[in-house]
Amino acid sequence: MALATAQLKQAGCDTARLDARLLLANACHVDASRIVAWPEDPVDSVKAAAFLEMIHRRALREPVSRILGQRDFWRHSFKITADTLDPRPDSETLVEWAIAQAGNFTRPDLVDFGTGTGCLLLSVLGDVADSFGLGVDISAGAVQCATGNAVALGLDQRSQFVVSDWDRDLDAAIKTGGFDIMLSNPPYIAHSEMAGLEPEVRDFDPFGALSDGADGLGAYRILAGVAARLVRPSGWVLFEIGRGQHEVVCSLLEQQGFESVQYRRDLGGIIRCVGGQKPRSSHFNVSFLPE
Repeated sequence: MALATAQLKQAGCDTARLDARLLLANACHVDASRIVAWPEDPVDSVKAAAFLEMIHRRALREPVSRILGQRDFWRHSFKITADTLDPRPDSETLVEWAIAQAGNFTRPDLVDFGTGTGCLLLSVLGDVADSFGLGVDISAGAVQCATGNAVALGLDQRSQFVVSDWDRDLDAAIKTGGFDIMLSNPPYIAHSEMAGLEPEVRDFDPFGALSDGADGLGAYRILAGVAARLVRPSGWVLFEIGRGQHEVVCSLLEQQGFESVQYRRDLGGIIRCVGGQKPRSSHFNVSFLPE
């Protein structure tokens, strides 16, 4: 344990001791608290070899969550894969806001664009009874991962995940039905900022889930129009955004006719989410989701 911690510190891992403890616990199939309580417990050769392999991967700056294949987020644990973004605690700000807004609707219908693991949508569905959700991603691998997470959480009867390039490939019935709440944590990192990211993010999250390859605002320019088409009257669109992007994204929503445009800060005080409400007078049809 001490040698592994030293190796991770030398590799630049800020949480070296915690990382080593979590990885050892996983290799030994025990709770991490046992590692602390009984550090003298022997480890057999098979488990030791598995642990050392994990330490090697972590020393290359692969995140612990990717080594373990899962990430705790909101109230659940989500499987993650190479096709999905590793969920961040900052994104819980968007979940909290969506849950609050969902309380204003009876049996609300939600859509999540760029769903990845499905963590945003499934976290909201898990807290809001009688809600239904559609998760959309351009990656078939991500859709497969999100579908598996829905099954594992017992939310597969209230969710559906489909492959689509934003709303381009959605069924006509889905587009006609619309949604009470639209969520998205799209790629918002400017290409010029990619080199400065921590290697855990830059080298292991899918590039397309991080950046649009340009100024980081391309997805919002598209999704503001998608929201204008798909959000029902009095419904809400809620975006996660990057640092310093709130003024531009607020303006994009206002240009599409959204009202009450506002933002939310994360626990670090950074403006992390922007949202707006569709006017009540807007025309839209009934839900496509099941009764």
